[in-house]
Order: sequence, then C-alpha cells, then structure tokens
Amino acid sequence: MVGAAALRARLAGPVGCVTELPELRGPALSAWSELVFGGHDVVALPVAKKAEALAAAGVIPSRLVSALAAELVEAEQHLRPLPAATTQAEVARLLGADLEDFRERNRLDRVVVVNVATTEPIITPHPAHQDLAGLDAALAREHVLPPSALAAYASFRAGCSFVDFTPSTGARLPALAEAAAQHQSPYAGNDGKTGETLVKSVLAPMFAVRHLQVTSWSGLNVLGGGDGANLADPAANAAKVASKQRVLGDALGYEPEGTSRIDYVAEIGDFKTAWDLITFQGFLGTAMRMEFTWHGCDSALAAPLVLDLARLTAAAHHAGRSGPLPELGFFFKDPLGDGPSALAEQWAELVTFTKALHG
Repeated sequence: MVGAAALRARLAGPVGCVTELPELRGPALSAWSELVFGGHDVVALPVAKKAEALAAAGVIPSRLVSALAAELVEAEQHLRPLPAATTQAEVARLLGADLEDFRERNRLDRVVVVNVATTEPIITPHPAHQDLAGLDAALAREHVLPPSALAAYASFRAGCSFVDFTPSTGARLPALAEAAAQHQSPYAGNDGKTGETLVKSVLAPMFAVRHLQVTSWSGLNVLGGGDGANLADPAANAAKVASKQRVLGDALGYEPEGTSRIDYVAEIGDFKTAWDLITFQGFLGTAMRMEFTWHGCDSALAAPLVLDLARLTAAAHHAGRSGPLPELGFFFKDPLGDGPSALAEQWAELVTFTKALHG
C-alpha cells in the first residue's frame, strides 16, 4: 500500500515492478491511480503504525511514511477484521458480503483477492474437497477448509479473482476449481518467488542444459519478522520447505540429495540470509562445488510482485479468462499447472500472455 501510494504520488520509481518493464507495459494494466486497497486482517495495528515500524526496521524510507500519512489513514477505512461465525459457510458469506460492499462503495470494475497471510500446514484430504456440491453442504456443518481455501471459496462466490502468494492450500482443491469455473473467476499461485528459490530457478536450468550432474543441493535460510516466527512451527515449516525444493526436481528432471532448512532468528527482523551449497560432477566424474549467499528484504522483494499480480490478474479477468493462470508461473515457487520451472522460459510465457491481454 505504501509502494502504490508512492508510485501514484511520483515519490518513488517502479523498481522491482515487473509490469513496468517495456515487454509487459500496456493499456490492459490498471494505472497506479486506479488501484484501491482493502482487505481482512488478523491484527489491529493501524496501517500507519505498521508503516512506521517498517521504516524503523529499514524496509521503507521514513520520508515516505510522513509524506503519505493521509493516504495510509484513508486505506485504513477499507480494512476489516476477519468475520467470526459458527460455521464456515457463514464466514464465507460474510467475507463475500465485505468484498461486494468494497467493490460497490469504490465503484470498482474488478476485485483481486491476494492471500498474504502466514503459511499454513499441509492439509489432510477431506471428501468434501472433491466437488462443489459436497463442499457447500459440508461447510454448513463442519470446518473442512483451511483459512486460505475458505478465502478462495468466498472470493469466487463474490465474483472476484484470487492470488495465493503463500504455499498454503488456497484454490488448489477440485471443488474450488469448480467454483472458479462456475463464477468465471481466474486464480493464480502459489508461493511468491522472491529470494533463494528465484536463484535456484536460474541456476538449476543452467546445470541441466550444460549436462552437469548435480549430486547435492542444500540451503539454509535464516529470517526473522512475522514470517520467520510463523515458520518456527514445524508444520508450517514443512509446507514452506516442500514448496522451495520443488523447483529443483522440475528443472533438473531428478531430485539431488539435500534439502532446504529455515531457521528463525528474531534479531534480523524483516531481512533474510540464505546460504546454498551445490555439489556437482563434470566430465569424467570430476567433482566440483558452488556456493552462493543471498541477503535481502523479503517484504521489499514481495511487495512489487503483489502489485504486479493484482494488475495482471485483473486484466486477465477483464479479458474473460477464468480458472487457473499457469502463465503467471514466473512469480511463484510452486506454480499452478505443468508449465516450465526455468525462469527464462517462464518469462517468455509471461510476455506472450501479457501481449495477448494488451491485444
């Protein structure tokens, strides 16, 4: 929200916003001035106070928080707490009513719901996940969906598109695919690709096309902030690690030894450091190794991608697309569909897709 307001006021340039590259820019994408932010939150901290905290942590410039104070107060008017109800069917109804009210009050053409909540554990399959009629019936009597999937369900019923920026379940259930088709809503995901996995999606294809055998690939991620605190939970950690590792098998065609590890260190706040060690074999079995270190701020890397995804998904909805959007795999660690895992190929697909949106 701070970034979009800064772009509107021309107080900052669109560094990190992929949709501002010449290959993607065009008339199908909403202007920064046309974006309105709202949502449901699980904390009561005002937006302006959160912005001040981000500035104190070095994530955003403090001058922007001061200059955009009025815009941040305005954004607060469009935020709601998560509704409480006895059944998930009622929660979904209340979520949907909020979305429809938000659209009508602001006279919006499209609403894109983006899940940026903390990572959920991997779910246990339930029979109600298989078809929409069964899901509709089950939601009235039991809790069968994790929060991310319930948000997707409510979004589709309200005629909104949905983007999951996390490795959570989101819309990845047969019943929700049916709901999206029924309401002609597009959706994208999963798990925004911002740091170590972004590097993996470039390096792994390099080893593959040079026909070098990767024998092991291990990574250690150290992070703080709310994301790090959530990932200290073993179940959430396992879901995140699975998402991070999937790109290697897809890009290499096999799974090398090793894994990713995520440790929480509160002291480093919103910044993250990742170390990766890769061992590989060359001609005649010569053993070699490669190491890299990634040090970055996940919030500052993710925020422009959230803006990009909102613009692209809204344009796809306007163009009549519904169902999964695998062409947006460029943005995700574990994208929907069976598209390429290599960043260069994903970029080519994204350019073709966006050019079609522009007509």
